[in-house]
Amino acid sequence: MNKIIDGKHIASLIREEIKQETAEFFLATKKRPNLTVIIVGENPASQTYIRNKRKVATEVGFDSHTVHLSADTNEQELLTTIEQLNNDDEVNGILVQLPLPDHIDKQKIIKAIAVEKDVDGFHPEQVGELSIGLDTLEPCTPAGIIELLKYYNIDVSGKNAVVIGRSNIVGKPIANMLLRLDATVTITHSRTANLADITRLADILVVAIGKPHFLTADMVKEGAVVIDVGINRTEDRKLVGDVDFEGVKEKASYITPVPGGVGPMTIVMLLANTLKAFKRQLPKN
Repeated sequence: MNKIIDGKHIASLIREEIKQETAEFFLATKKRPNLTVIIVGENPASQTYIRNKRKVATEVGFDSHTVHLSADTNEQELLTTIEQLNNDDEVNGILVQLPLPDHIDKQKIIKAIAVEKDVDGFHPEQVGELSIGLDTLEPCTPAGIIELLKYYNIDVSGKNAVVIGRSNIVGKPIANMLLRLDATVTITHSRTANLADITRLADILVVAIGKPHFLTADMVKEGAVVIDVGINRTEDRKLVGDVDFEGVKEKASYITPVPGGVGPMTIVMLLANTLKAFKRQLPKN
């Protein structure tokens, strides 16, 4: 019998834990975690994400601020803004909402954020720490996936895990995290030959390729755990994942729905990273 992984419920539990811990820190220190988000331009999807992040951050007791820059902001102006926030002791977490306008170098911006305030977990230094198994601020979506597996007591050790997608945001970091938990990990992508032959060997499948309904039931072995990271809009504006949910759920032992699976975990892990950054930045007595 398959189990639908309820990311919304798990995210709400973690959110309550963060809210309680934040309240305890405020009583002891009179300080709250501060998350500041920078958005460049008027991208509607980005604006929606920002509103959601700020709403949830406020609900758990964080100070949350948005720096809204116009679309014609140049790279140096954005770098100057980041530097000001890097040097602001009241700011614990900095997030630059992606995508950025084409005239701005994304990698240069990511590198400019102070490592200790990089709550997205994208800075090259943190990527390196993750790859060698050090305690760092982890990318939010992969960290959320690991929390889902832990909540449902899904044993990763010794299992065959196949990741479809090699992005720096999901594919590569989740591969490192699964490897750290002693899974045998294969990373596949759009150029992988005979992909279905590989996916059918997987005990755990993480699908983050950005193509609606890409993973079909014939690509999944009986009893596999299927984690769908995809968020796609169909022509009729319906939100769907990278997995053909209706077909695959009949074979999977556990499966994440879209929406309501991985998505809610991403924002809550951003809160967890901000709280972690805040605690690390508290004065050491």
